Order: sequence, then C-alpha cells, then structure tokens
Amino acid sequence: MPTSPLPPDGSVVHDVIVVGAGPSGSSCAYWLANAGWDVVLLDKKALPREKTCGDGLTPRAVRQIADMGLEHEVAARGHRYGGLRAVGFGQTLEMSWPDHPHFPAYGYTITRFDLDALVAERAAGQGASVRFGTEVTAPLEPVPSADPDRLAAVSGVIVADKDSTEGRAMRAKYVVVADGANSRIGRQLGSARRRDWPMGMALRGYWSSPRHADPFIESHLDIRDKSGAIVPGYGWIFPLGDGRVNVGVGLLSTDRSWKGVNTTKLMDAFLAQAPPSWELSDATCLGPATGGKLPMGLSVGPHVGGNVLVTGDAAGSINPFNGEGIAYGYETGRLAAASIGEALLQNDPGALEGYESRLASAYGEYYKVARAFVRLISEPKVMQACVGIGMRSEWLMTQLLSIMANLMRPDDLGAAELGYRAICTLSRRLPDQLVDSILSGIETAAATA
Repeated sequence: MPTSPLPPDGSVVHDVIVVGAGPSGSSCAYWLANAGWDVVLLDKKALPREKTCGDGLTPRAVRQIADMGLEHEVAARGHRYGGLRAVGFGQTLEMSWPDHPHFPAYGYTITRFDLDALVAERAAGQGASVRFGTEVTAPLEPVPSADPDRLAAVSGVIVADKDSTEGRAMRAKYVVVADGANSRIGRQLGSARRRDWPMGMALRGYWSSPRHADPFIESHLDIRDKSGAIVPGYGWIFPLGDGRVNVGVGLLSTDRSWKGVNTTKLMDAFLAQAPPSWELSDATCLGPATGGKLPMGLSVGPHVGGNVLVTGDAAGSINPFNGEGIAYGYETGRLAAASIGEALLQNDPGALEGYESRLASAYGEYYKVARAFVRLISEPKVMQACVGIGMRSEWLMTQLLSIMANLMRPDDLGAAELGYRAICTLSRRLPDQLVDSILSGIETAAATA
C-alpha cells in the first residue's frame, strides 16, 4: 500500500492524527476522511501484518464493514458463516444468528492480516494520509489536566521512521489514541486500567482442517485443564474457508482467577479434547500459537482529554460477554470521528465531551451487566451450573446468544429483550457497592459448596 510522506518538520498542523491502524484507528480515519477532514493515520508496522485475533466478524462487525463499503472485498477474501455451534457438558447446539433490523444474520471469518490492510486502504482511498513504518514515540508538548478524569492535552505527536532514530514533530488539532491493548501513548497521557474490572487472556493458532469451510463457528464452553478441572473460559474453532481453522482458548475473568493458569498448557488440553473430525494435531499445526491480554468493558480510561480521544482496545472496549473486539473497535472509532467532526465544525474542543456520552449511551449499561456476568462465571462452580443448565435448552441458549453478542432487537420485546431489560432495571436500582456485595456472597457460597 502506498504511504504518504511526512512533512520535513512540525510546521503543518493537521486536523487529526490517528495513532494506530487497527480496527478503531482505521475506522476513525475512514469516517473523518470521508467527511473531508485532513487526517493522518500512523502505524509502526507495515500492513498487511499478522495480528493475534480470533478472526471472527459477528453481525455487528459486518454492519460496520458494509457501511464502509468493504463487504464485497471481505466476502471475496473471507468465509461466510451462519451462526454459532455451542459445545459443552455432552451437548451440542447449532444456533443461527438472530434476525435483526440493523444487523445481518451472518458473519465472516477473515484473518486480520487481510482485514486490517483492507480497512486502512479504504481510509486512504477516502483521502486519509497513511504512513506505515512510522512509530509514535511520545505525545508532543503534553499538558497534564488538573482533572484526574481527563487525559493530558497535546500539540501532536513525536514520530520516528522505521530506519531513523531521530524523532520529529507532527502537529494536529486533535489526536486519536488507537494503539491497542498495551497503548503506550495512552499511558503517557494518563490512561490506566481499572484492575477490579475484567481482563481477558487469549491464545490462538492456525491448523489445517478438512472442516475449514464449516457453516458455523464453534465455541466450547467447558474447557478443562489436564487434570479435568473446569477453567473459567472457553475454546474456539473458527473455520476460515481457505484450508485453515483458527483455534484458540480464552479466559474471561478477573485477574485473581488466573493464578496458576498457563494458557499454553490450556491450549494443549483443549486440542486433546477437541472433536476428532477437525483433525487438530501436531501434523496439521501451521505454526506456534500467539496470545495476549485483552482489557474489557471500557476498563481503560479516561477516554477524553483536552483534544485527545482513546478508542478500541486502547480504551478497553472489548465485550466482556464473549471477548469480541473487532466490532467495538470499528464502532468506537466511528463514534470518535463523530465527536471530532463536531469539534472541528464548531471550532470547540469542548465538543469532545460528546464522545464520553456516546460511549455511555452505546455500552454503559450493557457493559455493567457484562462485567457482573464475567465476575460470576469466574467461579468454576457457578459457571458449571449456568452452562450445564443452559445447554439443555436450545431456546434459552438462543436468547443468551442474542444478549451476549449484543444483538437484542430495539423494535421487538422478545424473551431476550425482556430479560435483558429486567436485568438493566435491577442494575440501575442497585448501587455498584451492593452489586459487589451480592456477587461476593455468591462466589463465597459457590467456593464452599
């Protein structure tokens, strides 16, 4: 992909600099460039590049891809699937994606190697200046905020080309921090993760398989370690349609629940337990697995500074219910672009406050419920009881799929919608401290049962 040259100094003041060309950064750059703003998209890696991910696009992600005009390209390179196959406690359920007025009833699997390059290229096609092999090393002239709930303001960023050790200034009216889960720039500006909120951990690899074109993605809900003990997490097998499957294990838990858990050994145990028909073995393995930690539920903040917004994994936007991050990267990038567009039109940085409001409206209540759910299933006995009961009812699991994939209908009060609204009403009436107390009581009772 061609890249735009950097100016020789910091004399040019761009409208927006976006740090990171993953889902949220490229989405934000696309929507800003589409609106005609001068936006520069920077990434230290050259795309396409490998990226640790499950490679699954849910209907929410497909909607964003389609809105950017990319579904045809994704369909040509990826594999379309119709729903989720849940496996656990001796039961198997195949559930199609629910009908929805805003989202399609299908998803795609496509590697991040292909996907991220497509979206960044699309942003460039709209007029964004894209620069790969350019590392953002620090914020430019940061001014710390007197408010601990706000990030520092900046004049831009300091960058270094791949083959240079010298930093140079790039200036902008606004900066978007989209540099991923480890977000070095976010930390330098004052962002931090709430350690009492969920953190995911995942490991994935690729295998060749005769079932590479399976019509369902598969999730195993009762993964166990080598001793047979249930682990608070899940395993997955996602067909890619090109001879390969993406296989991984994920933990949706709080930090304290990870003590003694080795994801490499957990992956080995999952491979040994996987259905033989997938033919997952050392002979079909295509390379070593890779992994990392995934901040969830908007657990990283603040999200707004004087002229700075944080998006995607850098903001901890991953869905705690299922570990999905791509859709929420695209969505938070789009929400950030909307807020920055308002600030530019009004010539008022104060308009960035709208981003926090948009995040709260889109995810606040939903993620509060999800965080409580993750805390509950972090206790293996609670998880075993919940999954064991659920897997005996296809109807119940179908309703849970709508909730966990965030696909409740806004126009129809079905069982999933009514159940979710009842939970939300309860969560609004109970203060966080009381919720914590109730959950702690449940965990204690389960642990001593």
